[in-house]
Amino acid sequence: MMRRISLGSRLALLFAACTAAVSLSAGVLFTQASEQHFIELDEQLLDTRLTQLREQLTGLQTRQQVVDRLPELRSQFNLRTDVALRISSGTGQAWFESRQGLPDANQSAQLKTLQAGGVDYRGLSAPLIEHDPQSPQLTVLLDITHHQHFLQSMQRLIWLTVGLSALATALLGAWAVRRGLRPLRQIGAVAASVNARSLTTRLPVAQMPEELAQLAESMNAMLQRLDDAFQRLSAFSADIAHELRTPLSNLLTHTQVTLTRPRSLDEYREALHGNLEELQWMAQLVNDMLYLAKAEHGLLVPEQQVLDLASEVDALLEYYAPLAEDAGVTLLREGEVVIEGDRQMLRRAFSNLLENALRFAGAGGVVKVGLQAGGQVTVANTGAAIEAAAAQRLFDRFYRGDSARAEGGAEHAGLGLAITRSIVLAHGGGIQVECEAGWTRFVIDFGKGPHSGPKDTSAGLTRNATP
Repeated sequence: MMRRISLGSRLALLFAACTAAVSLSAGVLFTQASEQHFIELDEQLLDTRLTQLREQLTGLQTRQQVVDRLPELRSQFNLRTDVALRISSGTGQAWFESRQGLPDANQSAQLKTLQAGGVDYRGLSAPLIEHDPQSPQLTVLLDITHHQHFLQSMQRLIWLTVGLSALATALLGAWAVRRGLRPLRQIGAVAASVNARSLTTRLPVAQMPEELAQLAESMNAMLQRLDDAFQRLSAFSADIAHELRTPLSNLLTHTQVTLTRPRSLDEYREALHGNLEELQWMAQLVNDMLYLAKAEHGLLVPEQQVLDLASEVDALLEYYAPLAEDAGVTLLREGEVVIEGDRQMLRRAFSNLLENALRFAGAGGVVKVGLQAGGQVTVANTGAAIEAAAAQRLFDRFYRGDSARAEGGAEHAGLGLAITRSIVLAHGGGIQVECEAGWTRFVIDFGKGPHSGPKDTSAGLTRNATP
């Protein structure tokens, strides 16, 4: 298995490749520009020299005339060792060459690059007399060996520069990338060190570069969620242990007492009935906790069916009418509304709210259910006021507003409002509590996004708690 290349190495190699490409491109362009510059200079020099020779050799027509002027021509070209001359007839026969070993060149007026005897030439040919095809031909050759050596040296220098630049850029790039990726290593170190005892660790967002600030904020938000979830799990475990401790202790004590001596069949039957009540309460507690667990993991998917809430609420009020009559509480329903939802789930939610309202409305109190267009449902009850701080925890699991919470009770586990909130949220609605003018109102709005929590609109709150 091939070893994975680190991000720092990849960036360093990328910097080196980019630098090498830029340096090479610049070198090639400079070389081509230099070569073109030399060509233009050589062409200008050869044109000038060819014009001068035409003026000097005016009237030259035969080979004998060339022979007669050999001393003049040789002395003239001995002074310029880099320039050579060939004079040939109109048919291409050589009459004169200022040096030996000159390359053959056709009779073309275009600039040519030639080579002979390891020497590079640039040549230009033209007739001695313009527009006369029988006129002797003059070919002026310029030794450009030093040009070529310069260009070759330039190419070697370019390759050397490219190599050194790539190496230097790779080293500097690796150093710069290592420093630039320090925040990433810091994020990795924090992520590697996270455990149940270090969930409060946070990344310093202010010290992060702009590109990593959002990642750091996301990491901090994730750590915060993990911390919150861990705290909830710890509290949940403690609550479960607290709630189950009393019934288990009761069962254990009751069973031990029953078994201390032989008893009659009726006594054993009575003892088993007592244990059955405790076990039924524990089973209901476990079922409620499983229900909340499904809701928190998004597994609580309600069926969508058209419901007339007026008839559903009336059925629940009829069910609770005997209990309300015994407590001296008046039950009312106002308004009508039709929504889409799960009948069983919504009945459970409204039942929890009604039972909660009946328990704290008090003798002579009123419990009123209001239905409004737009999917808003209000369950209100009269009753005594309590401190505002209690409303902050009404929807917490196992929370109860009375002193019974200290030892736990088999009648109310403190899960009713938590289950109600989960059902409302599963339907895409929100629930909140409002307290004013001696009334406590639980307001469910199926027409807005999930939201839950207390909303205190007065100095006092009506006493209320989760069933």
